[in-house]
Amino acid sequence: MASSAGPSIDTITEGGRVTQVGEGQAAEESAPPIMTFGAPTAGEILAERYELVEHINNDSAGRLVWRGVDVVLRRPVAVVLRYPGGDSATEMLQGAVAASRVIHPNLVGVYDAIDEADRAYVVREWVEGQSLREMVADGPLDPGRTTAIGNAVASALAAVHSTGMVHGNVHPGTVMISDEGRVVLADARTDSAASQESDVRAVGGVLYYALTGHWPHAEAPLRGATAGHGRAAIPDAVRDASGAIAAPRQIRAGVPAYLDDLTMDLLDAAIAPPPSDVLAAELNRLDIPIEDDSYLEPAGPLRFAAETGDEPSPLASVGGRKVAVGIAGLLAVALVGLLIGISALDGDEKSPQTEPVAQPSSSAPVNEATPAPATPRKLSVSDVRIIDPDSKQRSELNGAEKVIDGNQDEGWETDTYQGRSNFGNLKRGMGVWVDLGEERTVKSVQVSLSATGASAQLFAGRTDPPSTSAGDNSLFNSYKKSPIGQPFEEHDGTTMTFNGFDADTKYRYLLFWVTQLPPYEHGYRLGVQEITVQGS
Repeated sequence: MASSAGPSIDTITEGGRVTQVGEGQAAEESAPPIMTFGAPTAGEILAERYELVEHINNDSAGRLVWRGVDVVLRRPVAVVLRYPGGDSATEMLQGAVAASRVIHPNLVGVYDAIDEADRAYVVREWVEGQSLREMVADGPLDPGRTTAIGNAVASALAAVHSTGMVHGNVHPGTVMISDEGRVVLADARTDSAASQESDVRAVGGVLYYALTGHWPHAEAPLRGATAGHGRAAIPDAVRDASGAIAAPRQIRAGVPAYLDDLTMDLLDAAIAPPPSDVLAAELNRLDIPIEDDSYLEPAGPLRFAAETGDEPSPLASVGGRKVAVGIAGLLAVALVGLLIGISALDGDEKSPQTEPVAQPSSSAPVNEATPAPATPRKLSVSDVRIIDPDSKQRSELNGAEKVIDGNQDEGWETDTYQGRSNFGNLKRGMGVWVDLGEERTVKSVQVSLSATGASAQLFAGRTDPPSTSAGDNSLFNSYKKSPIGQPFEEHDGTTMTFNGFDADTKYRYLLFWVTQLPPYEHGYRLGVQEITVQGS
């Protein structure tokens, strides 16, 4: 088998020489040597193309990492070998194949993945530099560099998520910074336990680590790391008696409030994280030149709820903010000059004591920013139930409460339908009805699904008929007149986010309506794992 793919690579500096280690982890100093049958030697050429030049290290997963050369294209490569191949190398090869499908400047390029039965290996881009873990070992990073790194990681994830895949292995060991300053994310994994949400939350961990030098996920330490032992160890976050982590601003001075809030929100399980493309857009808005500290504090409110389909405003970029500030300053100067001029003209006809200089009509000082709207928060759900107007048996109504229990591993599932994905023409669809308990301002609804390929839409309504076939039919016919956002057709991801809410309208009842199921074994089936509503 020969197909593109890519493993995890990290960098470690030993004796002044930059080395690269797979899985983002260095082998422990006390680890026994890894014995392999038929291990490669320098000068050997794999697949008649990749010459092995130097054995760099063995990673914590027992893989051999070599620096090599593509003799056809004459470029340096990293070669990660695993013994044996076959089933034991499936995860490595599948992760590499998946990673090769996404081309992005902030993702390590994956060139080849080959299984030779007795061994398997992945060939990918060689990165001269060091991992974030090694960089921060010398001390936490400044806010500007931290924001730039977070922006690069979120942008890489947005590219991965746009294909419906997840990365599943975001941590300081897989975030690499080249000698030229390029930030890349390596070592995507095909781990079924990972999700796009866990990827986004991991960006919060990366930001926290860069700002503090501590890792906030005690329940999910870095792979191969042992607390307090070896080079792979990373200090745990500072915690209070209840186990809650201290905010970056509590650990070190100089962390801007906006970056502190963003980091802690991403780590807060009670707050639904934004999609990766929204997070990338926000970090891009905050990403400013490291030497320009004057723009760190007034960067503006976080905009998690931005419409993902909208084109960003030109002023949302760093340069745009500077232009906006400059224009505002010029207008302020012009206004003051105009007022002084008017006052001077009036002074020709009146005593300077008789009329005060006019003031702006706003009660707030002209140099104060308008108070920012509150950041959307997760709204509580009062009730939830399954809407199934076309079913006589109504056998799929149980388990609705699992879509709001905060557990992504459990959810409500449809039955398995045979024949066709649109419920076999047996019904128009099925849905999950949500009651917020009272009318609220809603900004977005995020739905996590068990598989890709589903078609669905979100509706809003104002009625709560009884849970019967007739009641469900009445509810659907009423709600379908008020769609929210655009429908998802055969969605290639497992997360659907609906943002098309009217800011001037209050909402209480919502209906997530499924019209097409993804393939499942010998039929079609879908699970709704979690529904999260954000607003105020």
